Order: sequence, then C-alpha cells, then structure tokens
Amino acid sequence: MAKSSSPVSGVAERYAQSLFELARDEGSLDTVESELQRFRALIDESDDFRRLVTSPVFTAVEQERAVSAVVDAVKPSQLTGNFLRVVAGNRRLFALPQIISEFGRLAAAHRGEVEAEVVSAHALTDEQRAELSAALGTYCGKTVTMRESVDPALLGGLVVRIGSRQVDTSLRTKLNSLKLALKEVG
Repeated sequence: MAKSSSPVSGVAERYAQSLFELARDEGSLDTVESELQRFRALIDESDDFRRLVTSPVFTAVEQERAVSAVVDAVKPSQLTGNFLRVVAGNRRLFALPQIISEFGRLAAAHRGEVEAEVVSAHALTDEQRAELSAALGTYCGKTVTMRESVDPALLGGLVVRIGSRQVDTSLRTKLNSLKLALKEVG
C-alpha cells in the first residue's frame, strides 16, 4: 500500500502504531477502538471540540486542559485517556482524526479484516451485497467490510477500491473506453 508523504499522515501513523501496540499488549484493542470512535463522533458533532482539535491558536496547556476535561467527562479507559492527554500535550491534536482512522485500519488488519469502498450506480440488494462480499473475501483472503455509496453517473456496474487497488467495471468507464477506441479507428 502506498504511503502518504503528508507530515500529518506520518504523525498519525506513528501515534496510531504506538497506541495500537500498547492496546494489543494490554488486550484492550476493541475497547480502545470503540472509545476512539466516540471521540471521532465528538469531533464530528461538536463545533467547539472540532475547533479545539483543528485550530493552532490554542496553546498546549489550553489543549491539554480542555482534553483532560473532556476525558474526565467521557471516562474512557486509562490507556485511551492518557493517550489523548499525551497527544494534546505534544500539540498533535490536529492529527487526531487521522490517528483514529489509522488505529481503526491497524485494528481491522489485526483481526484479518479489510475495508472495501464500493461505488455502484444503484443501491445494492442484500443478495448482491452478500455475493460481492463473498467474492471480495475470496479475492483478498480476509473478511471484507464494505463501505457503500451510490453514484448514478456510473450508469451501471461497480467501482471497488481495496487499499491501493481499484477495479472499475462501470458502464461509464466501458463507454469511455469504447469512445476512445472509436476515435483511434476513425
């Protein structure tokens, strides 16, 4: 899988990897993952908390004090609470959303799961979803969690992304390929 050259992603990967190793060694991967998802929801739902996380105007002391207050209110496990305080104290709150995503990816990989992004022209039926999930699981050799979206512009077919791999069987792409082939002939 291709690594991003973004400084934020590098920070996020290092912090997530450290937390993952601590949680794995402590046997609390599921607990930490669910607690981090609660904090992700707080970032998404609270304008004030999102501002605290993303704004560079707050000092490390202000960020650490605010995060400690949130941790005291939410009462996560000691590992998650201490981790969030360290992130705030080190002025790395800006990377928290990416840290949470990366931790989720590491935990899923540890469980033998992989996420597939599936874009279809129409919503998939339960039967199609099950068949696609089984086919992707056979292809990857892992349990597949699908994140689905609908894009009517595809006209038909699917676009499936797993990690850095993409399979595009959409009618739109096939028609564009045919159009290019016809231009070359004529």
